Amino acid sequence: MDKLSKRMLLATLFLLLAACEPVATTASNPAADESQAAAAGVAEAVSFVAGAEQRLAELGQYSERTNWVLANFITEDTERLAARAGEQFTAAQVEIAAQAARFTHLEGLDYDTARKLNMLRSGIVMPAPADPAKTAEQAEIGAKMNGLYGKGRYCREDGECLALGELEDIMADSRNPDELLEAWLGWRTISPPMKALYARQVELANEGAVELGFADLGTMWRSGYDMDPTDFPAELDRLWGQVKPLYDALHCHVRARLAAQYGSDLVPLDGPIPAHLLGNMWAQSWENIYPIVAPEETSAGYDLSAILQANKFDPIRMVKTGEAFFSSLGFAELPETFWQRSLFVKPADRDVVCHASAWDIDEKDDLRIKMCIDVNAEDFKTIHHELGHNYYQRAYKNLSYLYRGSANDGFHEAVGDTLSLSITPTYLVQISLLDAVPDTSGDLGLLMKQALEKIAFLPFGLMVDQWRWKVFDGEVGPDGYNDLWWQLREKYQGVAAPSERPADAFDPGAKYHVPGNTPYTRYFLAHILQFQFHRALCEIAADKGPVNRCSIYGNRQAGERLNAMLEMGRSKPWPEALEALTGSKQMDATAILDYFAPLKTWLDEQNAQRQCGW
Repeated sequence: MDKLSKRMLLATLFLLLAACEPVATTASNPAADESQAAAAGVAEAVSFVAGAEQRLAELGQYSERTNWVLANFITEDTERLAARAGEQFTAAQVEIAAQAARFTHLEGLDYDTARKLNMLRSGIVMPAPADPAKTAEQAEIGAKMNGLYGKGRYCREDGECLALGELEDIMADSRNPDELLEAWLGWRTISPPMKALYARQVELANEGAVELGFADLGTMWRSGYDMDPTDFPAELDRLWGQVKPLYDALHCHVRARLAAQYGSDLVPLDGPIPAHLLGNMWAQSWENIYPIVAPEETSAGYDLSAILQANKFDPIRMVKTGEAFFSSLGFAELPETFWQRSLFVKPADRDVVCHASAWDIDEKDDLRIKMCIDVNAEDFKTIHHELGHNYYQRAYKNLSYLYRGSANDGFHEAVGDTLSLSITPTYLVQISLLDAVPDTSGDLGLLMKQALEKIAFLPFGLMVDQWRWKVFDGEVGPDGYNDLWWQLREKYQGVAAPSERPADAFDPGAKYHVPGNTPYTRYFLAHILQFQFHRALCEIAADKGPVNRCSIYGNRQAGERLNAMLEMGRSKPWPEALEALTGSKQMDATAILDYFAPLKTWLDEQNAQRQCGW
């Protein structure tokens, strides 16, 4: 008899004997049954998370590759391929988020499983309702609004039509208030058709958020910050309160100079600034009006663009210099594939997306940047910024899929900008681009330029989502959208619409991130965190000079502390990542006040006889 036959015979005898045994009766044990069910639920959740991570990692990498091809070879075919890959990835995210919601209230989950379930559930920006018809409707609305924005044109009475870029050039360069007003009003003719679409999209996305267990879409967005979502707005207002005195001083000075330029009838010296006079289509940054508001008889003392060109820099040398900055901190050199696969120069034979970006194709070592590099100061700074993203990406590469990201959505941008803050005269001397560090006489001009970019942005960065959250929770309906927008802009920015807005206006839709549904608080946080990171790194480097003149180039201790934070990715709540670098678990905007202290002193002197506020 073969082994298989023997086993079958023994099994039969065992069953016969078992049938002769008296059946033991045991009392039901509900506690044991409940414990077994809970254990089974936990095991199912662990297995679900592992499968979800693997699936999203595969789809995400494929989507990233197709997007890279699209960005570097723009054709109808690559657009379709990238759209299809993105659709598959988004569909998987929606499906997985709905499944993750089943486990979120399960007791007994380990830390990683519970954290990852929350990430899966809350990681979708615009959740779709379970009803397939509503899901399709929401996708159609999103496509329509993106199309309205992307194809937006302002057509003058003479038939000439201007795209956004052309209108932005007018806003940046013109000093004719009538021309500025026409450009400002013209761009806002594209958004009224979005209003009803946006209102319906809010209804659908709120329904999707509720199905995932959130009160509304705003609560869902705020749940990704490792704190009670109801407490998050107060945390933002606390940070804003720290930096508001500096913004108020800048606003007061800028308003006075604009009044001198355009007259106090157009720019009242006791009210908000008309939005069309600040050099930017959305008045979110003011650097284009630097010549109007600059401290008199001050300059940087050097022209970095001219220095780079005189030293015969080319795009590759620009990037090599950025890499050397990170090498000086102790980071390993970039892989050879970075140099083989990145895009540094605009090709002559095809269209590409020239907007600078950092890529992590395989979430391991296939790091790239995509830029059409010009040899100038702006691109030199941008290269350091984009490489900051790449080194962050590589630092967390050994973590599991859901942990490969920044501690919160403000950290990634903040890290890139932090390294850019070290491009100081001291750094330029260290890399032999300057012979000596200029004296402090030029600092006011440099600080004013940075303030017009970074400080002017803060209240705008804060209010965009403040508006959306009130829309999402139903505090205002479509009839109140525009009024609320300008109430918040005046409250936070001290900026007003240059003329009465019509009843059907939808001015929020004239800012891409609203119809594009891109959360905006991340940019506010990044502007706060970059200065906190920079100050902490300067302290680690034992730099005793003014923080605005500090560079951490060449300091291995600073590099080690920075890397310790970067390696954490999203594996821990952001306060722990913040503490790893700064020693504090609390975001702190006072670093901005330290950085701009010389400018604040000068602004206070200028404003001594002025009426500030609005």
